[in-house]
Amino acid sequence: MSETASAQAPIKPAARALWLRRTLGLSQKEAIASATMTATGDNFFNAFAVYLNASAVQMGWLMAIPQLFGALFQVLSAWLGNYLPRKPLVVVTATLQAVVVAGLSILALTRSSHSVPWLIGCAVLYFSCINFIQPQWRAWMGSIVPQRRRGAFFASRTRLTMIASLGIFVSGGALLSLSERLNLVWLGFAILFATAAVGRWVSSQLLAKMHDPDPRPHPEMRKGFWQSLQQLKASLGDKTFRDYSFFVAGMQGVVAISAPFFAVYMLRDLQFSYLQYSLNAIASILTQFLMLSFWGKFSDRFGNRLLMQLSSLMIPFLPLLWLFGSHQYYLLGVQVISGFVWSGFSLSTANYLYDIRPHKSDFAVYAAMQSALGACAVFVGAIAGGLIASQAPRIVAQFSTFDGIGSPLFLVFFASFILRLAIAAWFVPRAVEPNLRKRPKLLQLVFRVSRFNAISGISLDWLSVVRRSNDTERKVADDDESRP
Repeated sequence: MSETASAQAPIKPAARALWLRRTLGLSQKEAIASATMTATGDNFFNAFAVYLNASAVQMGWLMAIPQLFGALFQVLSAWLGNYLPRKPLVVVTATLQAVVVAGLSILALTRSSHSVPWLIGCAVLYFSCINFIQPQWRAWMGSIVPQRRRGAFFASRTRLTMIASLGIFVSGGALLSLSERLNLVWLGFAILFATAAVGRWVSSQLLAKMHDPDPRPHPEMRKGFWQSLQQLKASLGDKTFRDYSFFVAGMQGVVAISAPFFAVYMLRDLQFSYLQYSLNAIASILTQFLMLSFWGKFSDRFGNRLLMQLSSLMIPFLPLLWLFGSHQYYLLGVQVISGFVWSGFSLSTANYLYDIRPHKSDFAVYAAMQSALGACAVFVGAIAGGLIASQAPRIVAQFSTFDGIGSPLFLVFFASFILRLAIAAWFVPRAVEPNLRKRPKLLQLVFRVSRFNAISGISLDWLSVVRRSNDTERKVADDDESRP
């Protein structure tokens, strides 16, 4: 029998049940292993940059450049997936990411005079790997998990990821606080990133052992690169989608003005310990996760448009709350409020994108366009924030109006407030009530929390699954929407 005929032979139910059970078990273990990396790597980049005495401009670059490259690599991954098998792409990229994180550990040990540029370079590679893996991993997992178990499986996987991530995040903060008392912060960061590298390497090994039921690309579904670009451009022809995309991208951009500098404010100005910094970030992240169910019920009753408008009007005032107190417990309360608001914004903008998509259009194209616009806006916003922060001390010194200001960074927070308010005021009256259509019975959307970090909070991920006429086969289309 030829290899082609063998590959097309139907899989026996017993054999399928065996590899399915084994692969799903490996995937749950992989969630914990990868959480070891994301909980440390994602969340301590800014803290590491502060320790390395990065300038305000460099803090802006640290957020701007990796986000831009990450979006580009997500598009590149979707295109290469038409030509190359997805499992090797995922495994090789995950292994490369482990090497990158190990490089961060070496950077902490060497304490080079050019450490900050090296950190920015490693961050570019790190986020490029994450975004390159994402489309392939979603397609892979969507083809593995049975439709009837998909919701329960991803809910369980998300719980495992969140529990492991939050525990490791707190442990990382405690490790750095202990190393700070011993005047060995460099060693604490080295251990932290080494742990993250080991976690990602274990993750890559588990991914390599998982089964891929659809290992070959599908030439009949292949789209040319220029064709994809034309589809992206054409998506902006829809006014509702265009207003929505500019709104979300604009909000991401103005949030990026202040986002890198909350870590600077806490660690450098307020002299928070690393453990206090970790707990502060966790307060927002955990609140966002816990409030998703509440906001889901709210949106079901009152609609995504209303929820998006309400959260959009509350978001501008979040950075202002940092101006009225500096006590650890006060700022924990601020982060709880922030998590409450951002959770509603995340869910409503993700759902709204699906609702406004024209009938029978490619949801992935619309999500990709919004993601690309957001990455460009974040790039501009983070650079602008770095420039404002670099000039803030001089501005405060020149104008007596700012005498007694708690921190020059308050100017950055206030600038973000003004621009957030302008973006919200522009969009709220333009937000239309979409003509909701009943989703086909054969279409199931699975929603999950894909990852989180101290800057952008939780990221929401979609899996769209369309069942073929043959129930044993499924075509998986991958749709993604992340909040700023």
